[in-house]
Amino acid sequence: MINVTLPDGSIRQFDRPTSVLEVARSIGPGLAKAALAGKVDGELVDASFVIANDVRLAIVTERDPEGLEVIRHSTAHLLACAVKDLFPDAQVTIGPVIENGFYYDFSYQRPFTPDDLGRIEQRMRELAAKDEAVVREVRDRDEAVAFFESIGEKYKAQIISSIPAGEKISLYRQGAFVDLCRGPHVPSTGRLKVFKLMKLAGAYWRGDSRNEMLQRIYGTAWASQKDQDAHLHMLEEAEKRDHRRLGKDLDLFHMQEEAPGLVFWHPKGWTIWQEVEQYMRRVYRDSGYQEVKGPQILDRSLWERTGHWENYREHMFTTESENRHYALKPMNCPGHVQIFKSGLRSYRDLPLRYGEFGQCHRNEPSGALHGIMRVRGFTQDDGHVFCAEDHILAECTEFTATLQRVYRDFGFDEIIYKVATRPDKRVGSDDLWEKAERAVMESLRVSGCHFEVSPGEGAFYGPKIEYSLKDAIGRVWQCGTMQVDFNTAERLGAEYVGEDNARHHPVMLHRAIVGSLERFIGILIENHAGALPMWLAPVQAVVMSITENQAEYAQSVAQTLKKQGFRVLADLRNEKINYKIREFSLQKVPYLLVVGDKERQAATVAARARRARPRCNAGRCVHRPAGRRRVGQAPEPDACGLRSLRRATAVPGRTLENTA
Repeated sequence: MINVTLPDGSIRQFDRPTSVLEVARSIGPGLAKAALAGKVDGELVDASFVIANDVRLAIVTERDPEGLEVIRHSTAHLLACAVKDLFPDAQVTIGPVIENGFYYDFSYQRPFTPDDLGRIEQRMRELAAKDEAVVREVRDRDEAVAFFESIGEKYKAQIISSIPAGEKISLYRQGAFVDLCRGPHVPSTGRLKVFKLMKLAGAYWRGDSRNEMLQRIYGTAWASQKDQDAHLHMLEEAEKRDHRRLGKDLDLFHMQEEAPGLVFWHPKGWTIWQEVEQYMRRVYRDSGYQEVKGPQILDRSLWERTGHWENYREHMFTTESENRHYALKPMNCPGHVQIFKSGLRSYRDLPLRYGEFGQCHRNEPSGALHGIMRVRGFTQDDGHVFCAEDHILAECTEFTATLQRVYRDFGFDEIIYKVATRPDKRVGSDDLWEKAERAVMESLRVSGCHFEVSPGEGAFYGPKIEYSLKDAIGRVWQCGTMQVDFNTAERLGAEYVGEDNARHHPVMLHRAIVGSLERFIGILIENHAGALPMWLAPVQAVVMSITENQAEYAQSVAQTLKKQGFRVLADLRNEKINYKIREFSLQKVPYLLVVGDKERQAATVAARARRARPRCNAGRCVHRPAGRRRVGQAPEPDACGLRSLRRATAVPGRTLENTA
């Protein structure tokens, strides 16, 4: 008798070996119809998988994350089948599932075109409509190699040849098309109803630039049309918000071939940078951090002691001078340890907090570079806390609270928390790891944060908390981190004198809130679609004259606001006012102040607020479009300058006498 235990704890008994699909059918015809695959003792298998022993079983449907993965994997095979139908000389290589979809790489004598993409997608729909069974076959390795060589699929033969001799190889057949795959797959092609081919790209065989350039076709697949429509809408929004396009349109920055992966900041973009940096500098100060600055270049011997020279060298920019080898720092941690150990430290000095806006360089592959989101030169809001073991909980709790405030101020309300725990290869005792993991998890509980645990994904030197924020269109960006490090301070010889007068190595907490400033500014640009909150906007207001007669008055209004600390331009050009308004509206300037003869005589401005309703970093201020307002004496200063400009230009009933 075979016992099959279901997720609700109930047990179904069978007197002979039975498939996952048959178990689903015994539960109900609806479940059998919905079944895509199964999880047998935690392992994902085909619905046709035969159960011969007592197991725990979960039926996988399209409602499950694993079900969506099976759909996407099977759709990648459907794509390969369609390409082979339409282009018999094309060779198939690999076709994995990726986030929100899949891709498949092909070798073909000419480049595929967008028209080809349309034909391929149509052929996929025709093949899906045939509802052909997807059948798993198992062959010996050498037999599988011979099979793919016989049908001219040299890439598949290469892949299988790299597998040890004697291994069993699984193949999947749908109609006449056979593909190498571990599976699992949907029972039949008719289960694949919602998909779309997205784009073409190039990719080297096995990711090696010395190999042939293949053609990659990307696609997306979903369980329902509604889900796919939502995804496609999100992609449309993301394209409109692309920071690379907005960076050019708003004159914020540019990048060029002579400096790959490095940013040329224009005046407006550098203004945003400075606002972010100065804001974070205040966070440093208010959180008890001392700002430090370490060197850009350090000798090879230091990187050997940290382990970077052995394990990270290919990502480091190196140089040589006077027979000594150096590297540009890829991270700030070793420099902060040198500052810590420059003097004798006592337990009374702990926790000791250092912060640095440290510029780092990493030799990222050119194919991985992406605007200012992924660069080779970047600056971090990097901080390190040197502390004793019993400080970890309090430091992590306070850091989480600080990070939450910062993200809210930048306009992000939803944060996702993840704790990565001990990997197989690690340093430090299990007792120390247990204490550190318990501390980071408890710090999130104390902060009222629901979190996921990622077993085994911690760094070799300690567990970590990853903080990800969700933007305006639902995308998730991993930004902040808190890492508990038992290793680096010891490897570099950092010590403090404890209460027992003995020498101890401090625990080192690595923390960052915005992470790379370049990347964070890119996220900000995309989240706000370029319409940055008032306090971050590079130009906060423009004063525009209707004719040359008001030029002097417009200039005086601009000077009044500049003296109050606002970033203001005066547009005195002899252009139509509608042209000026359109131009600066496209530049997403928060406030447009128009002055004509009537405004000049009454010492007022006609104020137009941007339609977006940005949030103040000091609270929950929002703005409304306003009509004609009186210009006058400056109100008291405030944390972000927003309240002042609201009083000057946007809040009904406020008057401000001209003091220019």
